[in-house]
Amino acid sequence: MLDTYERNINYLRISVTDRCNFRCVYCMPPQGKRWLDHDDILTYEELLRLIEVFNREGVTKIRLTGGEPLVRKGIVEFIAAVTALGRIKDISLTTNGSLLPPLAKDLKAAGLSRVNISLDTVNPASFARLTTCGRLEDTMKGIESAMEAGLAPVKLNVVLTEALTEKDLAYFVELVYRHPIAVRFIEYMPIGGRGFGGGPDIATVKKMLNEAGRALLKPTGTVRGNGPAKYYQFPRAQGAFGFITPISEHFCSACNRLRLTADGKLRPCLLSNDEIDVKTPLRNGASDRELAELFHAAVAAKPQGHSLCRSSGFPDFERTMSQIGG
Repeated sequence: MLDTYERNINYLRISVTDRCNFRCVYCMPPQGKRWLDHDDILTYEELLRLIEVFNREGVTKIRLTGGEPLVRKGIVEFIAAVTALGRIKDISLTTNGSLLPPLAKDLKAAGLSRVNISLDTVNPASFARLTTCGRLEDTMKGIESAMEAGLAPVKLNVVLTEALTEKDLAYFVELVYRHPIAVRFIEYMPIGGRGFGGGPDIATVKKMLNEAGRALLKPTGTVRGNGPAKYYQFPRAQGAFGFITPISEHFCSACNRLRLTADGKLRPCLLSNDEIDVKTPLRNGASDRELAELFHAAVAAKPQGHSLCRSSGFPDFERTMSQIGG
């Protein structure tokens, strides 16, 4: 479905829970957040119905997020049910990776195509500070299990914070030479967390990668997923580096997504507080056509772009990143 600015909206990011086993500093405040009550979260049956309805309006790709989606019981069976619909061409998932090892093969068998795993540093102490309660070794095992299960391409999401060092970049350079993995550097977006501050900018990261790789990164084709990252590759490397710049270089003109929060709100734009309630009509007996009209309303409300930039500051967001689904 085309929006007001001729963008084809065919991608839905679905938050299946606001809960997470980490407390990443840029994702939620230090005191944490009050979790949604069980009854406030859309059931898997409700999500399946919305996926069917929205698919008829053009959605062919979904990504499951949280919180941490793997903390929700029944996630493997839910993915199998989405696959069984036979209508969604691409199912992916964003995770911190810590819970992946016992689930990776089952997720792949259920129909999950690939995963994005958050890994902002490979320094155990810095990782523990960033995540508050996470262990680096758990996430590293999750990455290994994803590659072994064939959830390809595995993508690593690296938020640019002061935790990122030359040693991290040297590790990532070695990684992409050895494995067909995509390491994506993401500008920090201040949505409800307490930040970590002081991270390098994209230009600096590229320069440091070139020095660590002793070669020049060259632009390469889009890595599977068709997201906002611009990809570069070293000669003879199996993997690639991606750069995602929501603040310094907006990619709104190519944005093809809506977001559905765990409590049933459609968000036309991540960087806006605007939401459309679909849970209440859904639970009050709305027809498929009425639910489709809410999807149309969200598409129509999608702005041409956001106006965030570091020089003008950032607005107050009513929800943290963990509550939105990223």
